[in-house]
Amino acid sequence: MADTRKEQERDELHKAIWSIADDLRGSVDGWDFKSYVLSTMFYRFISENLTNYINAGEIEAGNTDFNYADLSDEEAEEAREGLVEEKGFFILPSELFVNLRKRAADDENLNETLETIFNNIEDSAKGTVSEDDFAGLFDDFDVNSNKLGATVAKRNEKLVKLLDGIGNMNLGNYKDNTIDAFGDAYEYLMTMYASNAGKSGGEFFTPQEVSY
Repeated sequence: MADTRKEQERDELHKAIWSIADDLRGSVDGWDFKSYVLSTMFYRFISENLTNYINAGEIEAGNTDFNYADLSDEEAEEAREGLVEEKGFFILPSELFVNLRKRAADDENLNETLETIFNNIEDSAKGTVSEDDFAGLFDDFDVNSNKLGATVAKRNEKLVKLLDGIGNMNLGNYKDNTIDAFGDAYEYLMTMYASNAGKSGGEFFTPQEVSY
């Protein structure tokens, strides 16, 4: 049963990555595509990791309706110092993956918004034991790359598709998954790139699972 579940999770992950590649067809080559997908997956992961950590503490304290994602940034700021000490980083509620994704399609400055959020996450870890882990973490995610589009509007359109693609991945609670989603995604993306260097987006690889 565990092996079957693992294969199902892996199959879903691979199909989701291929779908994102198809959406970005003709713009982002394999190597850059790998960076965009992994960076966005990590952004989602740390957003959910922090939210789940805070929510669990509040629920344990009896605040069963609490959801960190619904908190105002002003309220959250009061807990910044303690959370950075406990988790090694901090993300404001408005800058969580789930909340950014909700606003993304209507944000004319989405590229700048993403850049600011990534900088804020990296800066939050400065002076902590996790500083080296977060320093330059999102450097390979170029929100202003012409490979995403010739204009800001076209680049933002691709970024919205990227956020939606990662957001639609059925990852559940990461700790409950039987596969290492990041490790598996990295291996799969490397296979896509190595086997099809020079091709773009969904053109460079059609995984067996979605070949009919």
